[in-house]
Amino acid sequence: MIQTLSPAQLTGYFSRIGYTGTRTATSDTLHALHRLHPQAIPFANVDSLLGQTPSLDLDAVFNKLVDARRGGYCYEHNLLFRAVLDTLGFETTGLAARVLWNNDLVMPPRTHMMLLVETREETWLADIGFGSMTLSAPLAFEPGREQSTPHEPFRIDLIDRGDYMLRVKLGGVWKPIYRFDLEPQFPADYVMGNHYMSTFPASIFVNHLVVARLAAGARHTLLDRTLTTRGVTETQRQLATTAEVRDALRDVFGLALPESGGAFDTVLERLGH
Repeated sequence: MIQTLSPAQLTGYFSRIGYTGTRTATSDTLHALHRLHPQAIPFANVDSLLGQTPSLDLDAVFNKLVDARRGGYCYEHNLLFRAVLDTLGFETTGLAARVLWNNDLVMPPRTHMMLLVETREETWLADIGFGSMTLSAPLAFEPGREQSTPHEPFRIDLIDRGDYMLRVKLGGVWKPIYRFDLEPQFPADYVMGNHYMSTFPASIFVNHLVVARLAAGARHTLLDRTLTTRGVTETQRQLATTAEVRDALRDVFGLALPESGGAFDTVLERLGH
């Protein structure tokens, strides 16, 4: 299902991520947008932590991520990114994956959204919404080939009967991120996954604050009160107070936050306890 942005929305999106390049459906354009988006718009699960299911209406997602300068999780990021690409004339397909990153389940449900993107030159896997391991560049859909990005090397492997595995190379070791196939997904599929991830009692997004943002040569992540920056070296800091968490969300991740003293602060007080 193709959804597009209005000219004013497209201009607003480009301003939000700092893109000043051409508006053509080329691999160069895809790479530039894929690099800038996760540096400007953070991954964040504030809504689900507050007991709210994020809206997947395109205008609502645009207002949240662009106009209100908030963050979102995979469905919101990749839904917006897909609309941008469709507006520019790319051919896109929505996909779904079983998340294996930091997951003990052998075969978890399909709860992650990403995109297959066609250009004249190549077919690409694009994903600007995977939190702490978000891609900083699209990957050419060439199974078995190690591919560099502005951050870590990644690889897509064909593993079984048309199923693929996305892996990342960390410390010389290939680690699984998610498993997927090429079956197209539709809005109803994402509505179901979105509801599950924002309401299921055991969902990480219901129980923990998860925030991430890419930077040049580094990754910033916040899990509850643990702030981690990983670049050439890794630093980790425990945030002792709600005020420190708020400062990090504003200064490190660039998030616009709810006013102090409300339900969000109540949730922040519980983190790590």
